Amino acid sequence: MPLLPLRERRVFVDSSAYLALLDEDDEHHAEAQEIVTKLARARYRQYTTNVLLIESHALLLSTLGITPAAEFLRDLEDGNTTIVRARALDEERGKEILFRYTDKDSSLADAISFIAMERLGISLAFTFDRHFAQYGFSVLTSRNLDDLLFR
Repeated sequence: MPLLPLRERRVFVDSSAYLALLDEDDEHHAEAQEIVTKLARARYRQYTTNVLLIESHALLLSTLGITPAAEFLRDLEDGNTTIVRARALDEERGKEILFRYTDKDSSLADAISFIAMERLGISLAFTFDRHFAQYGFSVLTSRNLDDLLFR
């Protein structure tokens, strides 16, 4: 299958994906491993926000402990993931999303992610959080992986 142009090979990574990748007991671990392997093989650039970096560290700290949480921070710092800083406007727009969609239980971190993805023009998410699909983003799964990565 042909690859998309490099400028289009971008994916947003959520804290649920980081947890699934690092926690061997996570129900999505095998699927996360498959997804990250194919993302690397297809040379997708990964993006996340500083808000999700904080959320991921806290999640890993409470789930796996101090050492894995610290290793996560070091690995992300040394890796190729672009960490996008949330702006004050992103926070305000994120709150507007929460106030507008009161039938959804998205977190402020989710809403800021949605705003950052829109700002960057990224429509593809590596997540196991249903809120990204509810908001309208394409979410990678083992079933749709090839279709979304190799269009």
